[in-house]
Amino acid sequence: MTKAAHYPDSPLATPATARGGFVGLIPATLAVLLVGCAQAPVRHQAHARPVPRHWQALPPADPAAANAVLMRAISLVGTPYRYGGNTPDGGFDCSGLVNYVFRDMLDLRLPRSSRELADWQGPPVAEDQLVAADLVFFGSQGSVSHVGIYVGEGRFVHAPSTGGTVRLDRLDGAYWRDHYSGARRVLLKNEQGPRPIL
Repeated sequence: MTKAAHYPDSPLATPATARGGFVGLIPATLAVLLVGCAQAPVRHQAHARPVPRHWQALPPADPAAANAVLMRAISLVGTPYRYGGNTPDGGFDCSGLVNYVFRDMLDLRLPRSSRELADWQGPPVAEDQLVAADLVFFGSQGSVSHVGIYVGEGRFVHAPSTGGTVRLDRLDGAYWRDHYSGARRVLLKNEQGPRPIL
């Protein structure tokens, strides 16, 4: 993420907690998200791309790992943004947040920048096939400048901008919809599982 980030502000959602397995987690977590998350301010663009009207509730390849990533990411909502930050105490930038969550929960070392993450080994994912713990990317003119962690029902956790905090937003919010540039899957089936970056 670049230092001159200028993503729109939106009200902060309350961190959610849930107990039980992945199947029971998504509805409980997203009930909070539906109430707590507001869309970014609308920016009308003639070339806005269409987005799915209904988000599929697809199961992740590794539900336990996805559950761990999801809950840790949501627990960090409200942490201050800091350029170059990669800890809860020091704050996060967008890729620092992604790196911290996957390292803390799964001991998985990922590339540090949003551009490197977008080029990483995980397969690209169609927007209507997103599952929890997929990485979602944003940018303009073919350049990736921002990354977040998909949590389900068209929502993602990210560290958006200087002066802001880690928060939940909707992929179909006007700004994010118009700057969405794709997604990659980090958590694959065991035989294709992610390899640590050395």
